[in-house]
Amino acid sequence: MSPSSIIIGFVQALQMVILLWCLLSWFPNIRWYEQPWRTLDNIVKPIMAPFRKIIPPLGGIDLSPMVAMLVIQFVAAGLVQVLPP
Repeated sequence: MSPSSIIIGFVQALQMVILLWCLLSWFPNIRWYEQPWRTLDNIVKPIMAPFRKIIPPLGGIDLSPMVAMLVIQFVAAGLVQVLPP
């Protein structure tokens, strides 16, 4: 397994976790303090915090997850270009 494929796999998994977190946020009856939701929340919130400080919600819509996923994708693409195949 090359470092590039590990990075790609990690980024894909991270993006799926962020997407799942966003979709679950639409359900108000989810108890985020119970497992497995607490683990999901503990993984995603530290990633989202810097983006939420920079990008305020626009009309009640939080665009920070989309920006976070784009930034993660660009950073991963840069790392894949730099690392050997």
